[in-house]
Amino acid sequence: MADLLTDSEIDERLAPLEGWRRDGDAIVRDRELEDFAAAMRWVDAVADAAEAANHHPDILVHGWNKVRLTVTNHSAGGLTQADFDLAATIDALPGG
Repeated sequence: MADLLTDSEIDERLAPLEGWRRDGDAIVRDRELEDFAAAMRWVDAVADAAEAANHHPDILVHGWNKVRLTVTNHSAGGLTQADFDLAATIDALPGG
């Protein structure tokens, strides 16, 4: 099982991630895209990256062009390095 990060480690890893915020034992990012099709393309790219990492965020598509990602390590019971690695991977995606 992965090691849980301390509050200070979480703050340190969260600082360089633009658009991400902490929400309890998760990190969250909201995106507003051009339209519904763009939102779905971005969700597909996130899904591919998550599958490759074997680490899967909760994905909420709402409105017609908004997406919320919630990332945590369910098996570890909180935030681990894998969560921040996935967030960085998502940020590097086209349109990220």
